[in-house]
Amino acid sequence: MTAHQEPLTQIGKLARQLGITTRTIRYYEEVGLMGPSDRKNGGARSYNRDEVLRLKFILKLKELGIGLKEMLSLAETFDTHNQDFDTITPQVLEILDLHIGKIDDKIARLASLRRDIANYRSRIQSLLENPPVT
Repeated sequence: MTAHQEPLTQIGKLARQLGITTRTIRYYEEVGLMGPSDRKNGGARSYNRDEVLRLKFILKLKELGIGLKEMLSLAETFDTHNQDFDTITPQVLEILDLHIGKIDDKIARLASLRRDIANYRSRIQSLLENPPVT
C-alpha cells in the first residue's frame, strides 16, 4: 500500500463490526444508498473510510426510524452538494421533526388506549369484587 492509499475494509469484516449482515450492505448498494464498492482480492467487496462512515450514517438514520425513501432523498442531497453538511443538515432536521411529531401522535394514542384498558380493567375488577345481585 502506498502512502496515498487508504486501507479498505472487506464486506464480511465490516458487517461483523457493525452487527449487520453482508446482505444488508449489498441491499443498501442495490437501492442506491451507497455507491458501488471496490472489488479487490478475488472480487470481495471492500470499503474505504468514507463509505464506512456513510454506512454508519445510514444505520443511524434507520435506528431513528427514518424510512428508505427519506434516506434516498438525503443521500441524493448529500451527494449533489458534495457532502455539504450546511445543505443536508436542515433537511435532516426537517425529517427528524416530522418523526418527532409522529412519535408524539403515537404516544398520545397509546396513552388514550392505556386509559381505556385501565378503565375496563377497573370495571371488571369492581364486578369481581361486587358481583351484581340477581
